[in-house]
Amino acid sequence: MLTMQKADGKAGIYVDTARTAIEGLLEKEWLLTNGRGGFACSTVAGCNTRRYHGLLTAALDPPTNRILALSNCLETIYMGPGRFELGTSEFPDKIWPDGYLRLKGFTKDLDSTHSTSSGQASSPQAGVHFSYELGALRLTKSVYLLSERDTVAIVYEFVEVPQAIDFVLRPLVALRDFHSLQKASAPIMAVTVPDGLLIHEAIPQASQLLLNFPGASFEEDPQWWNNFVYRMDKERGQDYCEDLFSPGQYKCRIDSPGTLVLWANLSKDYQPGEFAPADIEDVIRTLSKRHNSIIAPAKEDKNLQTLFSAADQFIVRRGTEDGGQRTEDGGRRTEDGEHTLLRRSGYEGQATIMAGYPWFADWGRDAFISLPGLLLATRRFAEAKSVLVTFAKAADRGMIPNCFDDYDNTAHFNSVDASLWFINSAFEYLKISGDEETFEGILLPVIILIIDAYRHGTRFGIHADSDGLITAGDSSTQLTWMDAKCGGVVFTPRFGKPVEINALWYNALMLLEQYYEDKDDSQVKLKDETDKVRESFCGLFWNEQWGWLNDCILPDGTADATLRPNQIFAVSLPFSPLGPAQRKAVVGVIEKKLLTPFGLRTLSPDDKRYQGRYTGAQFERDRAYHQGTVWPYLIGPFVEAYLKVHGFSIKSKKQARAFIEPMLGHLNDDGCVGQLCEVFDGDAPQKPKGCFAQAWSVAELIRVYMMVR
Repeated sequence: MLTMQKADGKAGIYVDTARTAIEGLLEKEWLLTNGRGGFACSTVAGCNTRRYHGLLTAALDPPTNRILALSNCLETIYMGPGRFELGTSEFPDKIWPDGYLRLKGFTKDLDSTHSTSSGQASSPQAGVHFSYELGALRLTKSVYLLSERDTVAIVYEFVEVPQAIDFVLRPLVALRDFHSLQKASAPIMAVTVPDGLLIHEAIPQASQLLLNFPGASFEEDPQWWNNFVYRMDKERGQDYCEDLFSPGQYKCRIDSPGTLVLWANLSKDYQPGEFAPADIEDVIRTLSKRHNSIIAPAKEDKNLQTLFSAADQFIVRRGTEDGGQRTEDGGRRTEDGEHTLLRRSGYEGQATIMAGYPWFADWGRDAFISLPGLLLATRRFAEAKSVLVTFAKAADRGMIPNCFDDYDNTAHFNSVDASLWFINSAFEYLKISGDEETFEGILLPVIILIIDAYRHGTRFGIHADSDGLITAGDSSTQLTWMDAKCGGVVFTPRFGKPVEINALWYNALMLLEQYYEDKDDSQVKLKDETDKVRESFCGLFWNEQWGWLNDCILPDGTADATLRPNQIFAVSLPFSPLGPAQRKAVVGVIEKKLLTPFGLRTLSPDDKRYQGRYTGAQFERDRAYHQGTVWPYLIGPFVEAYLKVHGFSIKSKKQARAFIEPMLGHLNDDGCVGQLCEVFDGDAPQKPKGCFAQAWSVAELIRVYMMVR
């Protein structure tokens, strides 16, 4: 049974294994991150169910080029004549070992402290903790991922030791790209070095995993353990069996309470003497101090503390060898053209936002939908500035990158909305932070370049049509956020004039018009253009027959009147082209047809194309991705739009709080502990799916929670 408990000042997710089947334990996940793109994650049973689960995944070129180094550990306790396992793994015909039967509690502290053996207290997010009981023997296994380092500490705290025991630990090593799976044919080798045990593939420029286990002796015994099964990969129609390498085992004798720490570090090029185990209490204190600063703006609000903790996991540093990004055509930015001002600004900030764990990196669209909630609402202005400047420095031909390549840092621009979301976030940054110097000196020139490029034309046929509205793409492109395509099948063709793109375009023009009005700049005249766009928008998108907005206008003028949530942005953004009655109608129909306890459906259940379950192999999942699947991030624009059309009344705020209550509960009760997932099934029971931690899901919940609390 998984429950939230509050006792002795602690709060966390606890596991009562006496009443919880193993299947229940395998559905609950946890996540730790290090601010570099690296992470540790698994299930509360300690059994890996995805290829992405592991105790140490490191980003060799932060935040990308990620290597899953240490997959798991097999721990065995010999006590008298008995042998007891702590670990749990799944194989084709069984779940073994059965350590989950001895697991009496799992916790990831959410709003309280965790006491260490020395009596020091660590704050939430310092680590995750597994409590075991073997008769009178009690111990806790904790995992701590060091901040800004590709190092994990796995701590075994023996709390009660009624008799002497032998403790044996066998590390299970993957050492492979985190998207792939390892096989026993890999040339992995291990060698003893001054700092511990060095494990690497016998190929040039291979990453190197260093293990150090003070207080334990190492016995060389190289083995391949075959056919670990990852059930989540199997469910998703992917390869799901992996072989893991074990170099040998560590042994030690324990006859009294105490603590052992296994350290694991991944590097590109190990140098003797560069790694020394830290004092674990110092590590915990450092993690505690940092996390206290992250949740401090939340004051005593427990929901907000949990949300701020979740938000922090997506904020990382982007770094390249020469500080630049390649363009998708292979070039590298120089001091020429539109980037000169940015290069000469002297600002070297490289913060970015990971779109989701475990498999996404940083995406422009996701970053700028997320930035107001993750960084502005949490008062992290320096990092907000850094994210904006990082992407602004990568702008090309009036476009903000949609993403950077996982391996060579190439910037890709296959998005029509990332640049428009950048503009919205830049103005939000100015409004909330008051940083006019950064806005005027760095962001505004890029905003003007974007608007000029969108007016006159840039990649993918993006340009303003004769009616002033933005048209983009063709039948071969997927430029909006509804971009699912598999096996040559485009599931949501939205080329031409998508509704949210033109809502964003109108909003961008109005933001710039207002900015210059406030500056009393008579040289900039935008009113005629914004009036034209507003008139064209209402005339083209408002569907009088159905009482909602058309989702897209195709190049031949055909209106796609499918009821989708994209029209909500025409109400929620700072400037709406719609009249009051139209805004109210849009909110009303979305509340009636698309709203669920966990966000908005991407398609009305009345539509014959509706898919109520997001499951199966890639083709089935992609088909359902935007055809009924629920996206939690859409609760943000919906709640904001709802409050707007009801004048932010006390009654509307009360109703809005009811809208978001199930999502607050999900933070603690389902999915990944303390996180929000990417998507939910459209039909009840709505199970969490996709990425188990998604930036814009958390960001938008923070933003609207602060509107209504």
